[in-house]
Amino acid sequence: MEIAIFVIVWLVGLVGTFIPVIPATFVVWLGALIYAYMTGFAEVTWAWLIGLALLALLTMTIDNIASAWGTRKYGGTNLAMLGAIVGGIVGIFLGPLGLFIGPFVGAFGFELLNKQPPESALKSAWGALVGLLAGILGKFIMHLIMGGLVLWRALT
Repeated sequence: MEIAIFVIVWLVGLVGTFIPVIPATFVVWLGALIYAYMTGFAEVTWAWLIGLALLALLTMTIDNIASAWGTRKYGGTNLAMLGAIVGGIVGIFLGPLGLFIGPFVGAFGFELLNKQPPESALKSAWGALVGLLAGILGKFIMHLIMGGLVLWRALT
């Protein structure tokens, strides 16, 4: 029963990886906490939960810097990277689509403010989008690892 509850919460977290308004990393970790509590911390101990929390922090770090990295990789300036971050933050308040468009628009706009040619600004903005998608992929992989570790611990 406990493992089934964990798997359901974990699957919600995995799906939430692709829905930006869901704090998917926290959901996956919360599933591990619920499982640990329900089993008296027998298989998943506090030490395991702390380790999973560190993986969660790494996951959030990867996710937060990915757009800036993509922007830089595609030739964007430091101002474009800042624009991608600002656009991502503003995008949070504009709904799910805003979270995808925000970094793109932010990088593009900040590059134009930096007097970069539109073609260069567009390339930087594309890099922000590529970085965002890479961050989502990285986050999904980390969520798979986190859940896999809990399952491994629970089933061995």
